[in-house]
Amino acid sequence: MTEPVRIDDHAFANLRYIREAMERAGSFTSIPGWGGFAIGVTAIAASVIASRRFEMRWLQTWLIEAFVAAFIELFTMLRKSRRAGVPLTSPAARRFFVSYFAPIIAAAVITAMLLRAQWYEAMPAVWLLSYGASFISSGAYSIRVVPQMGICFMLLGAAAAFVPFPTANALLGAGFGGLHIAFGLIIARNYGG
Repeated sequence: MTEPVRIDDHAFANLRYIREAMERAGSFTSIPGWGGFAIGVTAIAASVIASRRFEMRWLQTWLIEAFVAAFIELFTMLRKSRRAGVPLTSPAARRFFVSYFAPIIAAAVITAMLLRAQWYEAMPAVWLLSYGASFISSGAYSIRVVPQMGICFMLLGAAAAFVPFPTANALLGAGFGGLHIAFGLIIARNYGG
């Protein structure tokens, strides 16, 4: 004879199933508003510095800014996720990161191709459009304001495709600087830092 299943074992199995289903359906909320604000400040500085440089030096300035921004984002995201008790390895976080990094990786490859062709003028549009696409796609797994930020980046990217290079650099500053500051403040105020 088999022993009957205890009701509490059955209840625990149901609770575990519900919790795992909610994790799979959940959103990634560890987007750091204050980190975005700090990235915006450094991006405005990079835009000013880059406006005085040409071609390779211009590119180096923005690549340095990208690494600084990545460090700020990682540090502040880890801090926010720890404070909230949400691991960056949760199913929602993994979906967010896959959706976020796909357009970023595409932009890196396109940038290498543009560098080989020495077509610096196209880089601002590619970066803003790709960054916007990363936020629109990853926003499906995050807070509501993220895809809205992505749309704003894409609008600036579309504009950058049709303006002179110095203006496109200013649009980089407006996007990576101004939009990060504005949306960083919105996220910090409405979504816990």
